[in-house]
Amino acid sequence: MPSPARSALLALLGLFAGAPVASAAVELPSFFSEHMVLQRDLPIPVWGWAAPGEQVTVQLGTQAAAKATAAADGTWKVKLPASAGGGPFTLMVKGGNELRIADVLVGEVWLCSGQSNMEFTVDGVNDAAKEKAEGTDDMIRQLYVPRTPGAQPVAKMDAHWTVGSPATVGGFTACGYFMARQLRKELGVPVGLINSAWGGTRIEPWTPAAAFGEIPALQDIAEHLRAIDPRAPAYQQAMAAHLAKVEVWTKEARLALAGGLAAPAPPTLPAELEPLTARKDPQQQPTTLYNGMIHALVGYGMRGAIWYQGESNHYEGLLYTEKMKALIYGWRAVWGIGDFPFNFVQIAPYEYGGEDPGIMPRFWVAQTAALAIPNTGMVVTSDIGNVNDIHPKNKQEVGRRLALLALARTYGKTGVVSSGPMFAALAAEPGAVRVTFDHAEGLTTRDGKAPDWFEVCGEDSDFVPASAVIEGRSVVLRAAQVASPTAVRFAWHRRAEPNLMNGAGLPANAFSSGAVAYADPLAKIADAKGYIPVYTLDLAKLGGTVAYDVDQHATVGTFKRIAYLMELQREGRSVQYAWAAMDAFTSDAAKIAIPTIASDAFFQQAVANLTVVSNVPGLTTGSFPTGGNIEFWPNNYGQPNAGGVPGASDTLYDFGDQTSDPKDGYGCMQVHNGGAKQTVFAINNFKGGANADLGLGSNPATGERANPDWTFASNGGGFVLKKLRVFVLPKQ
Repeated sequence: MPSPARSALLALLGLFAGAPVASAAVELPSFFSEHMVLQRDLPIPVWGWAAPGEQVTVQLGTQAAAKATAAADGTWKVKLPASAGGGPFTLMVKGGNELRIADVLVGEVWLCSGQSNMEFTVDGVNDAAKEKAEGTDDMIRQLYVPRTPGAQPVAKMDAHWTVGSPATVGGFTACGYFMARQLRKELGVPVGLINSAWGGTRIEPWTPAAAFGEIPALQDIAEHLRAIDPRAPAYQQAMAAHLAKVEVWTKEARLALAGGLAAPAPPTLPAELEPLTARKDPQQQPTTLYNGMIHALVGYGMRGAIWYQGESNHYEGLLYTEKMKALIYGWRAVWGIGDFPFNFVQIAPYEYGGEDPGIMPRFWVAQTAALAIPNTGMVVTSDIGNVNDIHPKNKQEVGRRLALLALARTYGKTGVVSSGPMFAALAAEPGAVRVTFDHAEGLTTRDGKAPDWFEVCGEDSDFVPASAVIEGRSVVLRAAQVASPTAVRFAWHRRAEPNLMNGAGLPANAFSSGAVAYADPLAKIADAKGYIPVYTLDLAKLGGTVAYDVDQHATVGTFKRIAYLMELQREGRSVQYAWAAMDAFTSDAAKIAIPTIASDAFFQQAVANLTVVSNVPGLTTGSFPTGGNIEFWPNNYGQPNAGGVPGASDTLYDFGDQTSDPKDGYGCMQVHNGGAKQTVFAINNFKGGANADLGLGSNPATGERANPDWTFASNGGGFVLKKLRVFVLPKQ
């Protein structure tokens, strides 16, 4: 993606910023304070407020002064000459009054942001007492930004610098502090850390509003933000309508008061008009943390940013890459210092409540994909995490690896290895597959054992563990069950802590590569002979309007039977399928697919001569002259067996449920073999998208989600392939 147009971003951000408050006396942002660290080798921006038209002079130490005149809104800004570093200096700002800021250093400044693993302080790390006692370097300093969400970008914050000492470093961001300690050792210059982080937060709150509009995949967020912009026509119209209701209520309330009566209830502010900071969890609303914890800092001289966040977005897969683009391009656009370094930490393996093991690896792939953004780097932490603690305590090594990235890529230090092995290529060999890595000098393992966490699959197999042998910069993989491997994945589990590393001791990154073969089960189903296709639907497209990939119902003539083929595939597993064919229950081909309001399809009835063909373990197959039934409707529904279906439950969602309003509700499309007391397939909650309920056979779950027909399973996001095809058998 090309970098967003900076001018467009700044123009839109200006709409949100509001006018700063002018002051009669010269005033500086709070972070221009004693003990501050300014960025070396770049012009040094200094800004603030004064009376309109007031002349302001700014000088750092004995360098040449810079002058500015306060604008009509009271703002002023200067750029001091670049400095090679050092100090301490005194920063002098003079207008109608004079400010003197002592103990100012010039060195390297890094913005440290994200959620709890960035917020995590030195107080909580391994050997914290020792680390604090040794924290005597007063050339490492931190600016702590208070946790403050903002409905709109704010120009001021209450943040001040702290000098590193045994008494203070316990409160420093641990990742930032240990990075700074390594940079001090290698560069010998002061290091300033801007600690702006908040535990548990998503990435969207940290992103500038205009940046969402630059990313096609994030237009829903951009539209939402435009709708709540107080300058947007839609917002103004909605607010005017609400105020009109308030005025009517005010008159009615006054009359009631005068007559000794109770006042009517006031009109409720529509949800779309609520300020972001008045909503539940304001720190999770898009832009609020950028507004309250980043915007006021924009323009402060810095070398780059480090970012440790993702736990709160980890289930989003590749969508997170798009959100990373918005964040990085957005920050770079408003800062105006080019494509500054942006280095981030890949979140560590963690149990996450026993969720689908493939969710985390897909997120690791999304983080890796963000490396395509220029001037970014990533620290892999699979070897220094704790699968039972979402806050691993070895932040010393995280900080050291962040420093390695900066030293090698930003400061140009030679001989510094900053990356572990990264997947480069895949090549088939007789009975094996060879994986070649970049950054793989001295490829080895931490424990001296064979490389672990490699899996391969072939044309007709699931992924299975593979034996691995290191050969130079490659690993050769074999598995007895797979004669010709076609795909490889590595560290593909939320708890994966693989042992592969390079000679510098940096771990290999998770990846998946190669083609997982797909064999159409239709060719295996003898009963399908003579049937013609009518509909094909990629069930990943569920949500809102149903959009079929193939829709030939208008050309279908008369038919005597209807059949459904549903396929589901989980990550690393073979495709499972169920074929369900039955005598036609309608002559209208428009009503045989997803039962929406638009299709006017509603069927709750027995079907004759049901044929079931499937590879799902436990699903009864064969021909069943009686006992088959269908439940196709767009309605909500409940558990009572209103239709008196033999064997159905009144307390579970199964093959005898009762419809209810609204008609355009949850929705279900289910085929059952009532004689066997089994669901054949189910598609529920059509509007749910990734949260739709999908199932082949009866749901084996126990507990509150133990409904045989998969109602409330919300499992649609757990499949890499999910497809429905509908067929008819023409009359002769």
